[in-house]
Amino acid sequence: MKAIVQEAYGSPTVLKLKDVDKPVAGDDEVLVRVHAAAVNAGDYFMMRGKPFPVRVMLGLRKPRYKVPGWDLAGRVEEVGKNETRFRPGEEVFGACETASDGSFAEYACVPADRLAPKPANLTFEQAAAVPVAAVTALHGLRDAGKLQPGQKVLINNASGGVGTFAVQIAKALGAEVTGVCSTRNVEMVRSIGADHVFDYTKEDFTRSGRRYDLILDNIGTHSFSAYRRVLTPQGIVIPNTGHAGMGYLLKASLLSARGRQVGKMFSGTPTTEDLVFLKGLLESGKITPVIDRTYPLSETPAAMGYAAQGHVRGKVVITIDHHDAQTEGS
Repeated sequence: MKAIVQEAYGSPTVLKLKDVDKPVAGDDEVLVRVHAAAVNAGDYFMMRGKPFPVRVMLGLRKPRYKVPGWDLAGRVEEVGKNETRFRPGEEVFGACETASDGSFAEYACVPADRLAPKPANLTFEQAAAVPVAAVTALHGLRDAGKLQPGQKVLINNASGGVGTFAVQIAKALGAEVTGVCSTRNVEMVRSIGADHVFDYTKEDFTRSGRRYDLILDNIGTHSFSAYRRVLTPQGIVIPNTGHAGMGYLLKASLLSARGRQVGKMFSGTPTTEDLVFLKGLLESGKITPVIDRTYPLSETPAAMGYAAQGHVRGKVVITIDHHDAQTEGS
């Protein structure tokens, strides 16, 4: 099969389209014929091998797992001997494990407990955009933030992959939502449900005088003391970014341990239960994926380069046309 292979850390040029062996599903896995995959921030952190803890997990000198990518949508090709929930031909969406070969390929093995039936109203491209970003938003708001109906929520970087889902999920959970984004994204953030929008190029929300019960911080543009200035007495900021560096993450962990209105770091790992919950919101029209650009599998380096610039509106999606993938480079 064709797959994107990474044999060193570095820029998008380390990503190469190659022929590799088709994977075989383990006992508790599902082999998926991938029709679309999506780019997450973690993909280009792993591509670069930065921050350094990435290498501790995935290989000090070079990647231990050669095929990148987490999110996917496609059709079940085969199932492991212990798997009874899925059947060949079924349309599914979900995410590969971090410590395994991934979804930037014609086929990928996925643990069955990280898959769910694809929402009936979504294309493969739309469904592939959902798993990691939407589950991250869900875990940050519902689980880490304990969001309640009627609360005031601010989403910092409301126009990115996690942010666009967070705005919609917060609204679906009954919150009054404020989004923060740049000028070019203000109308888009309003269109997906934000009640109020700050254009950060014109106004600093931490000096607005407004108060929030919950801030989901997807970008780390302000100090935690600035965030606390606009929190209600019982409010909390939930840190969710690797972009701000290890210093941000360490400080967040310290402040959380001291009970300083900073929540604990949390996982964005999808489970079947999470995906089924999101499937209900997607099929009811309460959330809709926002897709910035799509690229064919052969142009994955360009997709990663674009995403790494940090100005993506929603998600970047990679499409796999199996006929084209087979003839590319033959």
